[in-house]
Amino acid sequence: MPVNPSWRSLAGMFLIVALILGWSVLVVTLAGRAGNWPWPLELLFYLVAGIAWILPLKPVIRWMQRGRSA
Repeated sequence: MPVNPSWRSLAGMFLIVALILGWSVLVVTLAGRAGNWPWPLELLFYLVAGIAWILPLKPVIRWMQRGRSA
């Protein structure tokens, strides 16, 4: 019995790509300023920026996994 993906999967996929693109634009924009910081602060910036993008994805993935709304 084949399982058809719900519309949430498609919408969630586009939302995840949009969130990642938006986050990367924000980080690249702020990276110009961070390049002038002392190296420990710059390291902290990139560590936080490299991990923090995951947090907004959790609710989207949870919403996608709920399945069909009908």
